[in-house]
Amino acid sequence: MSMKQTLDVLNAMHRDGVIGPYALAGAVAAFNYLEPAVTDDLDVLISFQTKSGLIDLAPVFDDLRARGYETHQREGIVIEGWPVQFIPAVDELDAEALANAEDIEIKMPSEAPVRTRILQPEYLAAIALRVGRAKDQFRIAQFLEEKAVSTEKLCAILRRHDLIQKWQSFCARAGINDPCRVE
Repeated sequence: MSMKQTLDVLNAMHRDGVIGPYALAGAVAAFNYLEPAVTDDLDVLISFQTKSGLIDLAPVFDDLRARGYETHQREGIVIEGWPVQFIPAVDELDAEALANAEDIEIKMPSEAPVRTRILQPEYLAAIALRVGRAKDQFRIAQFLEEKAVSTEKLCAILRRHDLIQKWQSFCARAGINDPCRVE
């Protein structure tokens, strides 16, 4: 199971115009900033150009089928051993996160490095807050504990996207001193 080969396929799909700009999200992106967490899938935030406002994934899956990938596992399509979940950028937070994604090079043992994009940690934390699952809340606490986010930048993102109230509730439940509190 090679992430490099999976990313090579995603990069080829982007180059071929099948998918728009994309960036790694979820646990794989967080791994770049935090202690590793166990994950068995790859979340890919992706921009879809739509005319009607409806997102049509058929061209993506048609292209993957033509490349020989059609096995689905849970929510993802398996590409070179990794279930990949394509997550459409659905709101301004997602669009901003994708526009500010960082270009990185991932090095794998005994393989050539591969270039990709990942979401910045502050956006990962803001999106995790919006989603609100227990594992997302744990990841937010981990970002704060490991000082992997700029709290100033995170607070600005939360304010811009009307997530401050949700943030305050999270901090109160988690027993975290709210770094966004304005005295």
